[in-house]
Amino acid sequence: MKKNVLVIALFAIAVLFSNETTAQKFDELDKSPMDAASFPPSHRVSNKMVKVVYSRPQLKGRELSKLAPAGKVWRTGANEAAEITFYRDVTFGGKAVKAGRYSLFTIPGNGEWTVILNTAKNVWGHYSYKKNEDVVRVSGKVSKSDTNIEAFSIVFGKDMTLHMGWGSTVVSVAIK
Repeated sequence: MKKNVLVIALFAIAVLFSNETTAQKFDELDKSPMDAASFPPSHRVSNKMVKVVYSRPQLKGRELSKLAPAGKVWRTGANEAAEITFYRDVTFGGKAVKAGRYSLFTIPGNGEWTVILNTAKNVWGHYSYKKNEDVVRVSGKVSKSDTNIEAFSIVFGKDMTLHMGWGSTVVSVAIK
């Protein structure tokens, strides 16, 4: 009987001090949460044509031109570079692109943005960006939003056009 009590006490002490049974420590919420946009946009459609996974930085009173400077490669979001997956061969901004997964980089400009599909994957930011890994570079059409877009956002139009918006800037690329 004393042996059983001793075994139970030792087990209780082991459980109490075991890292495996104490609460897990989770990271704080990301300041720029990850999101995804796809076409067709319905979550109920499993046969997607294209999907973008990206993080959503927020302006928080800052200027877009400071966060995504003109003439410099930008990761197109926050944290990891945005990644776009085409489940079928497409025409992206008028250029043929094979089905596959690509990093999505942009170069902001005053009247137009350069939108880049690159073979690099799983990269943090744009720091390891290499131009020789570009698949295509296309011109994104720039327009103004009627409302301020606080968090960087990506959506697809009914015609599968990719729209990227932040602040009052919207950049669009036709996909067919």
